[in-house]
Amino acid sequence: MDRSENMRRIRSKGMLPELAVRSMVHRMGYRFRLHRKGLPGKPDLVFLSRRKVIFVHGCFWHSHRGCTMAHKPKTNADYWGPKLQRNRTRDKKNLSVLTALGWKPLVIWECELKDAATVGARIRKFLAA
Repeated sequence: MDRSENMRRIRSKGMLPELAVRSMVHRMGYRFRLHRKGLPGKPDLVFLSRRKVIFVHGCFWHSHRGCTMAHKPKTNADYWGPKLQRNRTRDKKNLSVLTALGWKPLVIWECELKDAATVGARIRKFLAA
């Protein structure tokens, strides 16, 4: 399978890290909306009454600094370098716009889900505050 076909198969919603967080939050008893189009960045989980949102970021696509899962591809570097930088810039802008609108965002990285207990504690603390 060539790279373009592989990349075409990657979806933006409903991936395993997002599903894991959704399941975890649901088991905690919280209810949420998914991918609200009216909010910057279409957050993965939206808690309307609390004015809080959770983004579940893939380490590769969002260039998680210091993470081994966030490597830059060696092929077609002229494309991937700027592409991944645009993603980081867009994420930063979306977080600041959300904050300016009175929303509190939480970003959970794909690699953090290896320690589900710690992520669960972070989410519980974030939603309880």
